Amino acid sequence: MKSPVRSLKNQYRGINAHLHSYLQREGGWPEFHSQYIIQLSNALKSALLPMGYTTAIEPSIQIRRIDTFSEPSYPEADIAIYDFDSLGYQKTVPSLRISSPGELVLSVEEMLREQTLSEKDYNAIKIYEVKPVKLDRGEPIAWIELLSPSNKPGGQDAKVYFSKRANLIEGGMVFVEIGYLHESSPTLKGIANYRIRKNQPSEADAHPYRIIIVDPRPDIKNGVVRVNEFDVDAPIPTLSIQLNREDVLTFDFNAPYQKTFAEALYGLEWVDYRQLPLNFERYSYADQTRIAARVLAVLEAAQNGLDLEGGPFEIRDVGLETALTEIRTIVK
Repeated sequence: MKSPVRSLKNQYRGINAHLHSYLQREGGWPEFHSQYIIQLSNALKSALLPMGYTTAIEPSIQIRRIDTFSEPSYPEADIAIYDFDSLGYQKTVPSLRISSPGELVLSVEEMLREQTLSEKDYNAIKIYEVKPVKLDRGEPIAWIELLSPSNKPGGQDAKVYFSKRANLIEGGMVFVEIGYLHESSPTLKGIANYRIRKNQPSEADAHPYRIIIVDPRPDIKNGVVRVNEFDVDAPIPTLSIQLNREDVLTFDFNAPYQKTFAEALYGLEWVDYRQLPLNFERYSYADQTRIAARVLAVLEAAQNGLDLEGGPFEIRDVGLETALTEIRTIVK
């Protein structure tokens, strides 16, 4: 039997389809969740320090901006973000209206009329504001949540999560929801459902992954929901999140993901490119084609003696059936 084809570096340009299929079928999401949240916090600190913000690790994950001594009425999280500017939080800060190509923009009012989702023992990231010399936590202005399987529609914690999400948004919280789970439905109605159910394909124009940014400021009526979706083998996008005043954080979500994949050694433990991802049939035809082309590129690189740590490699423009045939020829 031939040896597995593995690499420390992620061979996909974005979400690793092999890893996420494994995590959804075999389990292990809580560990990935914690690993990625930590990398997110570190990357956020690096991006925020030049803006006059910083982060601090706490018992659970939050990112904070603080301007009062009062304790927040929200669950504790792991990361605090502090603003060294003493101007304080302006409640009238306008929502960021600039949209990127392919971004779907909805109203917050429409979102809050939809179903509501859940929150178990997973970590989140909050953003707070602080004044100089004030070390106590104040009221957060933003919350970053990485969805777990139980929090998606149909999950056992979905109702609770939807309710808490609605409460945070109604309280003026900027809410960033990260969804990297293609086997469950979106958390918002009006978004095409990628989930492939029995004898039913993905809906037209559906995408497996998304990052949703909800900004309910200056009020619910005028707030916006920005939905950024992407496919298998596409980089996780760089997005802008408006904080207080004129502060806008432009953040690359892909870099901490790639760092998580490498430093947690997922590629050496759980990913074998000689195999297709588990539940391969739960990807759309277009994404199956992308996966097959990516696997073929990795196998050809290994066959030619290339160092896989130099990937991801260029892929050939081949159809799904052709790619699968060539893969079978290499691995037999």
